[in-house]
Amino acid sequence: MKLLGISGTVVGSKPKVVVQKVLDQVKQNHPEIEVELLDLKDYNIQFCDGRDPSTYTGDTKEVIDIVSSADFYIIGTPIFQGSITGALKNLFDLVHPKSLRNKVMGFIATGGTYQHYLVIENQLKPISSYFRAFVAPGFVYAHNDHFSPQNELVDMELLERVNSLSEEIVFMQKTLKENKSYYEYS
Repeated sequence: MKLLGISGTVVGSKPKVVVQKVLDQVKQNHPEIEVELLDLKDYNIQFCDGRDPSTYTGDTKEVIDIVSSADFYIIGTPIFQGSITGALKNLFDLVHPKSLRNKVMGFIATGGTYQHYLVIENQLKPISSYFRAFVAPGFVYAHNDHFSPQNELVDMELLERVNSLSEEIVFMQKTLKENKSYYEYS
């Protein structure tokens, strides 16, 4: 099984820090699971223009292929202007919906106000519903106060939520894999 962590921004580093922490927890507690980090700032991704995803080339095709080949996901985004990043939305637009169907997603968001956690409930979860993905019931929202000046996670309660989310997504993915015939349809 392959878990893909997505840092859904082209600026800043806080979402990547939290996504990587979840990946590290999964790797530590479940070494049989392959983990990979996709940092959108490392790629030159084209804007979605509505064409078939298979017709993109270069970095865009590589990113589409990486996302499509994963079995489950941890997706992180900073919250800008009360919304997910355009880079993450563009990624969702580029990937064919069937590539994400029946796959587990866990969400992480970072932001400067404590109310921005609502973006997970009001934007990310509805997007995953469109994809017919399975969403972990827990999530991690990290406020700027949860980080040290060196961008390290220092809040113990947040680190507990990171661990809980890592276990939730693994449990869900393993359970779904064991019961694949129950939810698969053509």
